[in-house]
Amino acid sequence: MSFDFQGGEVLLFDKPSGWSSFDLVKKVRNLIRRATGVKKLKVGHAGTLDPVATGLMILCTGKATKQISSFQNLDKSYLAELEFGKTTPSFDTETEVDKTYLVNHITREKVLKVLSDFAGTREQIPPAYSAKNIGGERAYKLARRGEKVSLKPQIITITKLELIHFDLPYCSLRVDCSKGTYVRSLIRDIGYELESGACMTRLIRTRIGPYQLSDAWTIEKFEKMLHEL
Repeated sequence: MSFDFQGGEVLLFDKPSGWSSFDLVKKVRNLIRRATGVKKLKVGHAGTLDPVATGLMILCTGKATKQISSFQNLDKSYLAELEFGKTTPSFDTETEVDKTYLVNHITREKVLKVLSDFAGTREQIPPAYSAKNIGGERAYKLARRGEKVSLKPQIITITKLELIHFDLPYCSLRVDCSKGTYVRSLIRDIGYELESGACMTRLIRTRIGPYQLSDAWTIEKFEKMLHEL
């Protein structure tokens, strides 16, 4: 196996939980530098994942960084787990629960009906705890300081929304969607439609366009491979 990291490589990675997207880019760049002796190397990613999320990220090196925008426009697939009956400011487990709700009225049939209503093209308001840029600063930084964050709705498309498992107050979903879709916001909205609340407890990105998580490197395997070059 040979690589031309300066000439340009497109690399698939399974981002670990707790890592920011930049953490992954920095780690991969440092590993390549140490293994090859290259002092300067461009490495960029083609779409962020929240720190609590895991799964597929596309990283480009060297001259391949010019291709990043073409990957950013691809549709994506996720596996998501949620808990009904509570909400958080970030819509996931990054922040503490701020409200609790009743859940006994929620049935599998009601969930299926709501999921069918969310399929298609619609407006979605991004979460305040997101990497959206507001006046030159990331929205999540403003939110963490307790400042008010106002984000404009954006057009997204949900092409598939499948209920995989239902065991109140928990359920898991498969989501196929356009770029720019926040699964956290989708889960928040599903909870409200069911006259309750919902919080995302786990998220795995399994696909970006034709690229599959099953073909991705883990950091451990990538580091081992570099040592063997």
